[in-house]
Amino acid sequence: MLRIVDTRTGHPVEIPSVRRHLLSICVHLPVSDGGIGLVDLRALLVGDVLARTAELHGLQSRTFLTTPDLSHEQAGALDRAMSALGVHPPATAGDHHPNGTLCAAADVHVHAYGTAAQDAVGGVGIDVGRVGPASREGGVPDRAHLLAPGLLAALAPEGTDPLAVRLLLLGHAYRAAVAVTGTALEEARRTLGDWRQLVADWAQEPSRPIPADVLRHAHAALADDLGVPAVLDTLATMATRADVPAGAKFETFAFLDRVLGLDVAREVGHQHRAAT
Repeated sequence: MLRIVDTRTGHPVEIPSVRRHLLSICVHLPVSDGGIGLVDLRALLVGDVLARTAELHGLQSRTFLTTPDLSHEQAGALDRAMSALGVHPPATAGDHHPNGTLCAAADVHVHAYGTAAQDAVGGVGIDVGRVGPASREGGVPDRAHLLAPGLLAALAPEGTDPLAVRLLLLGHAYRAAVAVTGTALEEARRTLGDWRQLVADWAQEPSRPIPADVLRHAHAALADDLGVPAVLDTLATMATRADVPAGAKFETFAFLDRVLGLDVAREVGHQHRAAT
């Protein structure tokens, strides 16, 4: 059972709302003169994590995307940004029609901060918190729009793994604002690199089952309003636990990466190839 807090009521709602095995998600990118912004990319990321979580819990999912009328260049930049962030492409994309056939029956409507359509019909509405480079005063801009082709450039400067940006965003509850700083990005990059090296090392040891308590905690956290930060904390703790075999650590990281999408097994096998 998955629960999401409906922004409109403040109450948790079980999804899907009827007894079936298909979760329908609609991510709304707003009509705006400013183009697609960083917070919109975060909305896409939240939709992606929700779909991955549903599948981990035995549900099929289908994601729709509504967009403004993008130019060819902007549409291409959006596709590249989604790919760089590890966001699975939506099953269907179309022009922005909140009550149109694409999203009329969606179980969940995902909106960027401050853009929720008041006339959206049905389903659960969730607003994704603001995100952008920190201002001199330390706050987060209300909306940091980027025009094509530089959608991801402000978050992932040259040489930065875009999946470190994904890790940074996943480290905050999806409703919370995120101020992106060089220090935070570097910490995410270092953590991701360390985890990939550890997973590669653990992969050389015999496989062991995922500890039952860890699995229960992760499932419960994800089912309760997408508690991804709690899952990341669980992995950080597990990495240092002396009582958990290396093979169990490997299986845990690999399994939960189905939701996290951080490519933690990227370095597996590289050491062996280098040695030979």
